[in-house]
Amino acid sequence: MIEKVLCMVAVRKPYLLGHTEIAALYGVERQTSQKWRTDGTLAEPDLVISGNPYWLLTTVLQLSHDGAREVTEQRLAEYEASVPGGSRTDLVEQLPVIVGIMEVAKILGRDKQTISRWRHRKQIATSDYELSGSPLWIIATLLADATARGRVVLQAEVERLRKGERGSQKPRGRRCAPPAPRPRQAPLPDARTFTSDQADEAASFLASALAQGHSVVIRPKRQKS
Repeated sequence: MIEKVLCMVAVRKPYLLGHTEIAALYGVERQTSQKWRTDGTLAEPDLVISGNPYWLLTTVLQLSHDGAREVTEQRLAEYEASVPGGSRTDLVEQLPVIVGIMEVAKILGRDKQTISRWRHRKQIATSDYELSGSPLWIIATLLADATARGRVVLQAEVERLRKGERGSQKPRGRRCAPPAPRPRQAPLPDARTFTSDQADEAASFLASALAQGHSVVIRPKRQKS
């Protein structure tokens, strides 16, 4: 009798982070990570999967280069330990194709609700990542599972993804230059008190503060008799 043996090749997973993971790595709130992206402190995402942004670890660590933000060795070790078989890469072209529920639905010719239902019922492969609350699969994992379950795969969608045709995803092989350091804001001037006969001095102080981008609060103060 001939026995059939199914051999699976483990695919190394690149270290990948969403806003939740970036916040944990730097010990800040998720909203802070989102603000970093909005103000340009955080580079454009390396991948956009199912409409959500994700960054390579090497991209995220650039945030600590100016000394304003710090990743402790403990937090970095905890993150890396949370991704078994993880590896670092700084080239998008070296990444395997990674898909979320939207892409899985197109590959299998189903709707997103069906894919979510299969996932909750454990009728699809366990996701390779769970980032910022969203499941992600390396495409090899998904295709092997579909073959084992006898599901139809739309090869045109697979090829499209392999070519990097994925909405607003950054073109494969391109890397954004790290953001330019933000200029330091001038220190706040000391509060000053002016009398009624110092109108010119007060106007000069007010103009100088406003020119530096500060707002000014004027509080009347009664002179002591």
